[in-house]
Amino acid sequence: MIEVLAKLGRGPVFLAGEMLECVITFTNPLSASSTSASSEMLAWASAQIHCQFHASESRVALPPSDGGKPDVQAENETVFVPNRGERGQCILSTPPKILFCDLRLDPGESKSYSYYETLPVDGPPSFRGQLVKYVYKLTIGCQRVNSPIKLLRVPFRVLVLHGLKDYQFPQDETVAPSNPFLEEEEGLKKDSRLADLATELLMVATSRRSLHLYNISNTRGKVGTFCIFKTVYKIGEDVIGTFNFSEGDIPCLQYSVSLQTEESIQEEFQRRRGQPVSYSTHARHQEACLHTAQSSFSLSVLLSSTPGFTTNIVSLKWRLHFEFVTSGESAGTCVVRGSQSEAVTWTGVEQIQVDTFSWDLPIKVLPTNPILASYMSQFSSTNSISI
Repeated sequence: MIEVLAKLGRGPVFLAGEMLECVITFTNPLSASSTSASSEMLAWASAQIHCQFHASESRVALPPSDGGKPDVQAENETVFVPNRGERGQCILSTPPKILFCDLRLDPGESKSYSYYETLPVDGPPSFRGQLVKYVYKLTIGCQRVNSPIKLLRVPFRVLVLHGLKDYQFPQDETVAPSNPFLEEEEGLKKDSRLADLATELLMVATSRRSLHLYNISNTRGKVGTFCIFKTVYKIGEDVIGTFNFSEGDIPCLQYSVSLQTEESIQEEFQRRRGQPVSYSTHARHQEACLHTAQSSFSLSVLLSSTPGFTTNIVSLKWRLHFEFVTSGESAGTCVVRGSQSEAVTWTGVEQIQVDTFSWDLPIKVLPTNPILASYMSQFSSTNSISI
């Protein structure tokens, strides 16, 4: 038996365009005191990254695949097909890289190999929606002589920041303190600069603040004013807004704010023309606000959320969905029980005529530093298999 352990050194979340590094260790777990006859052999091992696309066939007309050739190969267990047994279509893959050929491991011996690959910048982000899914995996294939291939799949998450691929790094490096005793590979140096550039671009885009005021009104008059200081956020940030009902003509009894995503299929891939958009609620705040002059809310954009994006098949947008319940009667309506000479009890009315209306405010949600997103990732940095 040989144990195969794959470890993503920096974590399971990456930006498109970054370099993925995985250390793959092959170990013969038998004790060193075993005889040499207990040595284990592997014919070869290879690694490849691929993105699998899956869609709800009842609502999405799938684009044609590349043909039947991959399926014919998948029937042969001696051919390395990373997406063998996976649902959906493989829409993106990197060239396979051979890790070794003819590996012999004595009892207790282990050998490690480093796999490097730059993630394509033109691929979609990782996404698990109601209608479509984009899933990234690093697949490591190993084979003994005259035996079927064994696959170890390492799932990871990809964030896409638009504009990164158009940036040209300067040819001349800026003068900066460096350690002459350390060697740094050019690929890793560029990868580090890419992450720093992404962090800077995100900081600039999400730190701009300006007062946005919106009058809330229905057919009978003004209900109040809504204030928000920015409409562009990174995943992991909080969306904060305030209400001012003191200047309203119509009393507001209750309001709710929902942080939602809008998942829509492009027209040419819809099963039915004009089919409804799919909404998902990620956070919600509800509050009774009668006789309230001001109120506020805070909704978190979780680090596990998918930033807005658009592909040729699907579009994901973010919005704040407001619902208001207003009264047609005076805000001071109340009933007094008992006489004035005794203790009195103030109670609300048992029935009241209400009106409801809703409002949607689009916002933009961008990625964040992938290292930060790794702390809250559902994926593990370490995966293993026994052959």
